[in-house]
Amino acid sequence: MSQTSFDRTNQARQHQSAFAALMLIALSVAACTSPPPPVPPAATAVAKTFVGSAACESCHRDQYSRWKDTLMARVVLDPAQHPDAVLGDFSTPNPLVTFKKEEVAFIYGTKWKQRYFTKRGDDYFVFPAQWDIQAKTWRRYYVEPGTDWWAEHYPADQMQRPTGPLCDGCHSVNYDIKTKQVTEWNVGCEKCHGAGSLHVQNPVASTIVNPAKLQGDRADDVCLQCHTQGQPRTKPLEGVYYDWPVGYQPGDRLSDVWMLEEHHLGKETFTHWPDGHAHKNRMQGNDYVQSQMSLKGVRCYGCHDVHGTPNEADLRLPGNAVCLQCHDPRRQPGPPGTLEQHTQHAANSEGSKCIACHMPLIARTVGTVNVRSHTFKFISPSTTLQNGVPNPCTSCHKDRTPQWASDALKKWPGVSAWRVGG
Repeated sequence: MSQTSFDRTNQARQHQSAFAALMLIALSVAACTSPPPPVPPAATAVAKTFVGSAACESCHRDQYSRWKDTLMARVVLDPAQHPDAVLGDFSTPNPLVTFKKEEVAFIYGTKWKQRYFTKRGDDYFVFPAQWDIQAKTWRRYYVEPGTDWWAEHYPADQMQRPTGPLCDGCHSVNYDIKTKQVTEWNVGCEKCHGAGSLHVQNPVASTIVNPAKLQGDRADDVCLQCHTQGQPRTKPLEGVYYDWPVGYQPGDRLSDVWMLEEHHLGKETFTHWPDGHAHKNRMQGNDYVQSQMSLKGVRCYGCHDVHGTPNEADLRLPGNAVCLQCHDPRRQPGPPGTLEQHTQHAANSEGSKCIACHMPLIARTVGTVNVRSHTFKFISPSTTLQNGVPNPCTSCHKDRTPQWASDALKKWPGVSAWRVGG
């Protein structure tokens, strides 16, 4: 090796040694430097509090102006402030109506049914009559033993079944089980986005929960906290049986505190049809989690905008358009061919609406009023014949039988006889 090469090699080794020494010094300094002290729990509690939906309006005017007219924002209303929202007929005597309109502290519901709450002490209670909005008639309201799981844990008297543990956790923001107070009634912004004080102080994305940014099922959990039939994993809680997921906040894993009602295949129950479809209202999530939509990663917000839209059910697009975003014949999910080829009905008919066949009205809410299934499965007439589950064909063609529908489907082009057999 020449002297020049030796000098260069020696110089490189000196540089490497110097660099290594500097790294050791830096690591030693980092190791000896105390990390910033953790934020005391009390400070965290003060820093992250609920502020109410009104605090969101100044920055989110569009979302707020749409939301305030949605069903979410009008679940429970004070009749003194909203006298026009009282829909029940209190002028005509009815044996079911054992209370006066003036005794009503809150009304619940403005679309399917309307129930009436009275306040006694620091609790609310539901009067034993409800107004069927569609049929415009009074119906009894009473949760019978053997129906909802909690009924056996409460007295039969309606005035001993408070709405706090049985209803209010879903109809309010930040219901406090100790004080029985809320930040606000109705499904406000923080019901889905979590406590907003940090975001008000520092309005950046990292200071608020955005369900659309949550991973996987946790996005849907924001909706499922109220749109499922289930039971708390811990019950009773301090001696009280709650029918909502106490302690859940957006971003949490709902299943840590809440379990869905089980269905028993082949058996019709209060909550489920024999094939596992939801039997009653407020079970959209029970249906959804068993759907291919959920399995493939389609989230609730893919179809709905709960801030409000002009469309039915706050859909992002009207009618079939919301489905055809993905189920266009040119896309892999299909189906192939024209709409008429797929449905075997005229394009503008009821039978060519996606929801007519894939979201039939089979979940009971009040009287004869049903709401839509959310499994997106086509319920074959053969399922009706075998298990009594209503199918969309004879739900529309009421003068026909399930066997007629099953025979007709076998003649449709491209329909598998294995799926519609019976």
